[in-house]
Amino acid sequence: MPRLVRRRRGRNPGPGRAAQGCKRVTRTAGLVLCGLLLLVLLAGLLLGETLLSPAQYAQAFTDPASPPGEVLWTIRLPRALMAALIGGGLGLAGAALQGLLRNPLADPGVLGVSAFAGLGAALTIALGLSAVLGAVEAGALVGALAAGLLVSGLAARFREPEALILLGVSLSSLGGALTALIFNFSPSPVATAEVMNWLLGSVANRDYGDILRALPPMTLGAALCLWSARGLTMLTLGEETAALSGLPMAALRTAAVAGAALMTGAAVAAAGVVGFVGLAAPH
Repeated sequence: MPRLVRRRRGRNPGPGRAAQGCKRVTRTAGLVLCGLLLLVLLAGLLLGETLLSPAQYAQAFTDPASPPGEVLWTIRLPRALMAALIGGGLGLAGAALQGLLRNPLADPGVLGVSAFAGLGAALTIALGLSAVLGAVEAGALVGALAAGLLVSGLAARFREPEALILLGVSLSSLGGALTALIFNFSPSPVATAEVMNWLLGSVANRDYGDILRALPPMTLGAALCLWSARGLTMLTLGEETAALSGLPMAALRTAAVAGAALMTGAAVAAAGVVGFVGLAAPH
């Protein structure tokens, strides 16, 4: 009988071993994804509209001021780094919102943050302020933070995720309608085309200055989302369990929404409205 018990115990590992196995799998998946990210960055650096020969690639590495070096280090590298930064920011924002709303289909667009960030950028362009350095980025950040603060204030009052989703969809529809209104009544065809290009989203023609302007709000937003991660984990066990955990759940909810708003606003400010990344990346 003791042997039989030993065999059964051997077949059913305890929760500690299961947790260690889960951490090992997660660590392996993280390393694999980091390796894939480096490969994609390398592909973004080596591939492009301008075809370069192996000799030109060697010249770009030995002489960065040469024409091939300008193509690699001034055009392609900032574009690839910006794409990675935006993808990571939107992915983290989507993961935070999916944990907050307990909905695997949630993304920054659900709470209206993307729509209001696009609205702020479109309003700045329509007012003719796009020539001012950082004006469009500031407009997108203000729009995203306005939606984020509104949702954060109501999140402490309405704890049900359904109420937050309904509010976010309403804000998203309102932001889209106001953006269409600005697009329709824009007095300048140049501003109209610029708004349209912004709403389509692109990392073309981005430089290191754009990356440096996007880094501070991205970093702050990531810190807020990571700080709220423990509370979001408790929310998966249910609202009552999270309330009994002793964690400041109201502050954690506010931090999650504010962090997602900062990262989404910075992403929209840097590259325009980018969809689907915040939904797919957390999975």
